[in-house]
Amino acid sequence: MKKAVIVLSGGLDSTTCMSIAKSEGYVLCPITFRYGQRHQREVEQAKKIAAFYEVGEHRIVDLDFFKQLGGSALTDVSIDVPEEGTEKGIPVTYVPARNMIFLSLATAYAEVIGAETIFTGVSSVDYSGYPDCRPEFIQSMNQTINLATKTGVSAHHLTIKTPLMHLTKAETVRLGMDLGAPYQLTTSCYNGGEEACGTCDSCRLRIKGFKEAGLIDPIPYQIAIDWTK
Repeated sequence: MKKAVIVLSGGLDSTTCMSIAKSEGYVLCPITFRYGQRHQREVEQAKKIAAFYEVGEHRIVDLDFFKQLGGSALTDVSIDVPEEGTEKGIPVTYVPARNMIFLSLATAYAEVIGAETIFTGVSSVDYSGYPDCRPEFIQSMNQTINLATKTGVSAHHLTIKTPLMHLTKAETVRLGMDLGAPYQLTTSCYNGGEEACGTCDSCRLRIKGFKEAGLIDPIPYQIAIDWTK
């Protein structure tokens, strides 16, 4: 059977990608990165999501270098997570070269296990201004991974799929719900509490998506939310 590596963060978008890959008949091979982020909740939720899909193996990779490097509010506790709404330009939650590194390691994993496809949940529509969520970047990486791997030059073509690239968050939510994605197991909050803060830019984008989709988010929030507005 055909295999797909899914970059699984434990969040809404990557879980939607899991549901898409499942619906397309792939054997699911998720990979999650513990990269020195402020909290481990997303890793723990990724484990639960992998268990929900009854995957054969869930790889969790330690990349403590990001924490040593700093430079992002997600890895450096001296930088405050913004709670005043999404910023213009590239926000302080950008982690230097994160997606490039994640996709490189996912490619190595795909090559070893014989997977032909890598799924990642990046979007250029409802996103936080990250340069490594743009279609130009994915196009470039698709070319690079086939130039830089034994599989790419001598066997089958490797493909990075970004099915959410041109979807709004509302469209992503509707798609995932239609496919039975376990959104109740996901986490998006940058602060990592059992209840999402509801005020960080990631929470704001998620809430906006569910509201515009006309749906109620199944995860708990610290603040009261009127899902009818």
